[in-house]
Amino acid sequence: MAAEYVPLRTKVVTKPFLVLAALALTGLFLIGYRYLAGLGAVTNLNDGYPWGLWIAYDVLVGTALGCGGYAMAILVYVFNRWEYHPLVRSAVLTSVLGYTLAAVAIFIDIGRYWNGYKLFLPWQVNLSSVLVEVALCIGAYVVVLWIEFLPTLLEKHREHPQAAVWLRRLNHALPVIAAVGILLPTMHQSSLGTLMVIAGGKLSPLWQTYLLPLFFLLSALAMGFAVTAVESIASSYFFGRPYETPMLAKLARVTAGVVAAYLVLRLADLLYRGAPVLSSGFLTGMFFLENLLYLVPLIFLVSPAAARDLRVIFLAGVALLLAGALYRFNVFLVGFSPGPGWRYFPAVPEIFITLGLISLELMAYLYFVKRYPVLPAEHG
Repeated sequence: MAAEYVPLRTKVVTKPFLVLAALALTGLFLIGYRYLAGLGAVTNLNDGYPWGLWIAYDVLVGTALGCGGYAMAILVYVFNRWEYHPLVRSAVLTSVLGYTLAAVAIFIDIGRYWNGYKLFLPWQVNLSSVLVEVALCIGAYVVVLWIEFLPTLLEKHREHPQAAVWLRRLNHALPVIAAVGILLPTMHQSSLGTLMVIAGGKLSPLWQTYLLPLFFLLSALAMGFAVTAVESIASSYFFGRPYETPMLAKLARVTAGVVAAYLVLRLADLLYRGAPVLSSGFLTGMFFLENLLYLVPLIFLVSPAAARDLRVIFLAGVALLLAGALYRFNVFLVGFSPGPGWRYFPAVPEIFITLGLISLELMAYLYFVKRYPVLPAEHG
């Protein structure tokens, strides 16, 4: 039987890889300095803005970018759409890397990191805290994702008797693993929205609503489908592989359905609450930019002709990733006002630490797709 997935088997260390390595080393050096000198030495965080770039991008956006595995698991295992299965493994890889680095970022951001282990001691934490639920769910999901990715690692060594045994065991456990892998992101992606419901009047009415958990969940799903399409098209372009055009065209229609549901609910919520959409100055501009980034790709994706054009699907996917990222920045930073006198803009070391983590993620992606069977095999 022909293999469903294959490694690229090309050179790992290239010029782009070395550039990423330089950025990663810079980030790791600054992370080391953060642990020696404290958060104040490398960030502009303060009592008004205790969450900055690391939480907004590395955790909120990073985990949403890592929802490709979650979105594809719902499509394949819940809705029984197995024709999308060739896209699952690369989607799981992006999820593994995105969530692992988000978990790392949480521990960089914790002021008293030496107390971080207490999170895993039930008698040491407030079990009614949404933040605790988010942290535990993300931690558990990282473990589940690595288990989901384990067959990829074992297939490379399938000639070893123990690898074959463990592959059979994992295949038998797949329904349970997939179910847990769908449950955990559903819980913590919606709970990320719940975190800002608690902020009350400190969050602009353009974003403050009791539907925040639903909007965070839908935006994570949209980003999950979008990142799967963008990753597939980009890997085909850069690695000279065939494009999965028919599959991506059908996936585009699924993505359009999720985005349409999000926008309809978003508009209905704004009208019901009578939110001041046109009278909030700078925030109004950010609000329209965010929603235009959802609306424009939706218009293109609902067109059958445009949905079969990979350039349109790619650009629409990038726009949806920017829309989801901007929505999360707007909710946690731009639309949040802790009171007079507080300002926040990320310090240069904060930015370089984030760039370093992104570079590490890209380096790991390049290594895995070139050494392990991640991408769909070429048939026919």
